[in-house]
Amino acid sequence: MRILVTLLVVAVVGIGGWQLLPSQNQNKTIKVGTTDAVTDLDPAGAYDAGSWALFSNVFQSLLTFEPGGVEPVPDAAKSCAFQGSGLKTYRCTLRSGITFPSGRTMTAEDVKYSFDRVKKINSDVGPASLFSTLASVTADDATTVTFHLASADATFPSKVATGAGAIVDKDKYPAGSLRTGTAVDGTGPYTLASYTKDEKADLEPNSRYQGYLTGTGRPVELRYYADSAKLDGAWKDGQVDVATRTLPPDVLSRLNPSDPDKRVSESDSAETRNLYLDTRANSPLHDVRVRRAMAWLVNREELAGTVYEGTVDPLYSLIPTGITGHTTSFFDAYPAQSVQKARALLTQAGVSLPVRFTFGYGIGRGAGKEEAAALKQQLETGGLFQVDVKGYEWTAFQKTWAAGKMDAWAVGWVADYPDPDTFGAALVGTGSTMSTGYSNKIVDHLILDSQQYADRTRAAGDFKDIQTDVARDVPLIPLWQRKEYVVSTEDVGGGQYLTDGTGVFRLWRLQWI
Repeated sequence: MRILVTLLVVAVVGIGGWQLLPSQNQNKTIKVGTTDAVTDLDPAGAYDAGSWALFSNVFQSLLTFEPGGVEPVPDAAKSCAFQGSGLKTYRCTLRSGITFPSGRTMTAEDVKYSFDRVKKINSDVGPASLFSTLASVTADDATTVTFHLASADATFPSKVATGAGAIVDKDKYPAGSLRTGTAVDGTGPYTLASYTKDEKADLEPNSRYQGYLTGTGRPVELRYYADSAKLDGAWKDGQVDVATRTLPPDVLSRLNPSDPDKRVSESDSAETRNLYLDTRANSPLHDVRVRRAMAWLVNREELAGTVYEGTVDPLYSLIPTGITGHTTSFFDAYPAQSVQKARALLTQAGVSLPVRFTFGYGIGRGAGKEEAAALKQQLETGGLFQVDVKGYEWTAFQKTWAAGKMDAWAVGWVADYPDPDTFGAALVGTGSTMSTGYSNKIVDHLILDSQQYADRTRAAGDFKDIQTDVARDVPLIPLWQRKEYVVSTEDVGGGQYLTDGTGVFRLWRLQWI
């Protein structure tokens, strides 16, 4: 009996201690480490994973995505819907009670202003290309905004739900230029208390928040690291409570979900990485036969197995596994590395050997340096190519490829929203974000055609044709598809909900346990 009583007391004390822990830690900051850099604090000037991860916490869009969801749900909006059956008029009614940090109430004019300035500024590294089908926006009254589309676009609600649709205070952001400084005036679940570029962002729960979430999370400090090795060092030294995007491949390959001193989350991801090629007339890669020769020399299995130690999967298509329309078009066209076939194509093209070209990569972006070295070795097999490799700081890297100053560059692409359309116009449409100079009227037509289907499974045929055309024209070469890893200390929960392929970075899901 004494033993039973003692065990009961211990159990009660244990339960009490567990219940007290959250209240003791509720105001303690959770430190999150990442190598994803922020390009700009202004939503009109950034179109990358690091910036949008921050935007999804400090700004609101009219819509957002539920964890694992494929259809957007209202956030700053109370409701949104297409008007009529043509998928060309989209109307939203704002939620009441949303106020900016200044105390001013958000209105439909702020929404119109936000979308108009993204298109007007049209930054080289901004998200304006996402709104290629948007003709105009009208503020019908204080709470109603209508989007008028130039063509049917069933994916427009998903685009509204991204960082490109972040709503800014029209009194704080200039109409024709990007806002400078480190201040952010958003209405998301967090406020940006302070920001130091390339070092950290201090986030405090926003007590004014009104939106999809029923409550906000714990204080968070986002810490930015120049490369994976520095992030790993910070994790090992206990400087961060959560490490994500991205630890070195050799560290990721040794992670074990059953480790008692940490929490490990491994999940599928729609993030891809491609080798983009400059197709313009002044590029050494202008001739499609030269680009096809390169496709014959890339060995994805070797990259995945040696550089990334099995933490990524080889990718043979524009659209990744798990997304509607996925095919293996590059495997069908270039099933195995072949110097002989590559040489034959270059002979047909009549080019001098070796073909010399420049190759750029982002410094500190995962295993970018090691990957570039491996690709250089593969492409120089047989003496057919001479590859001049150079690494760039992230923002400079974006601006350099956007200006057409590189012949080839490797970049990861995080899905903006869970639909194959995010891999269409943005990557291979005329005027694409990746600035390869590629333009194919048939591909453009297929992209527009795919957008007219509210039932997205009906678009699969169009995306199959797009991938066949891309494998033939080779404006890019798919390399791999990422697996998502999040590591946290044993007293932090919610890491498995941080990312899920919807493009939302859910810092509010992190909790002390």
